Amino acid sequence: MKATLKKLAVSAVAASAMMGGTAALAEGERYILVSHAPDSDSWWNTIKNGVALAGAQMDVTVEYRNPPTGDLADMARIIEQAAASNPNGIITTLADADVLSGPISAAVDAGIDVIIINSGTPEQARALGALMYVGQPEYDAGFAAGQRAAGDGVASFLCVNHYISSPSSTERCQGFADGLGVDLGNQMIDSGQDPSEIQNRVMAYLNANPDTDAVLTLGPTSADPTILALQQMGLAGDIYFGTFDLGGDIVQAIRDGVIQWGIDQQPFLQAYLPVIVLTNYHRFGVLPGNNINSGPGFVTADALDLVAQLAGEYR
Repeated sequence: MKATLKKLAVSAVAASAMMGGTAALAEGERYILVSHAPDSDSWWNTIKNGVALAGAQMDVTVEYRNPPTGDLADMARIIEQAAASNPNGIITTLADADVLSGPISAAVDAGIDVIIINSGTPEQARALGALMYVGQPEYDAGFAAGQRAAGDGVASFLCVNHYISSPSSTERCQGFADGLGVDLGNQMIDSGQDPSEIQNRVMAYLNANPDTDAVLTLGPTSADPTILALQQMGLAGDIYFGTFDLGGDIVQAIRDGVIQWGIDQQPFLQAYLPVIVLTNYHRFGVLPGNNINSGPGFVTADALDLVAQLAGEYR
């Protein structure tokens, strides 16, 4: 009995020492997530919630930074400023490799661990020296959506691209066209990000192309005004409508039968997982052996209850 108690006491001391060592390692750890999103894009609230929750759970400091207007040159400067503050790691989107590769590579060269999320590709992340990529293969997601729509009888469509300067957005539209087996051609419009302008441009296109079978939007920024456009034109529920990403209005439109499906890339995971990965890498030297696909997954009216509760917050 005494020997057993002695072993338990030794084990308890060892465990205490390990916990103390971990706490010491964790002290001062700081991570910065830089996105390309303008302040006006509510979809990124889920990213903010994901990174904040991961920081709280791992007991590390996390910061979210972005260019207020979505200007990529401004984002490049933010990455440079983040690197100059010498964080333990940077988590960043790669909306445009031509603009952002320089500051990302400089951060890596300075010894800062980087994880690419959301936009860009695993190949680009590897070329820049990032640890990994966490996100959705955008072309593949668009292609899967196009195949699904083709199975439902769609042959022509309008892709409402609210962020046309991002190659990932165009990949979604191109993948959809290829999944349908048609040319993209003029079926993609640059809608801009002003809600009224998006609504007007969608209505103008559909009035000029009345035989359009379907509408594809790329997130709440373009989906929400498109819902209003279809309602005003009397087409809501009559024209095939699919969208990328989720939001409160999108979930309600799926419930109402206005939108057939939403593609969930799970932005929560794109923000949450990199903080977990980086913290464990710095504390214990462990790292997943591959990139992480956070999506795609189709959300339909059959499975909306939990999604509806969390849309815009964690979904």
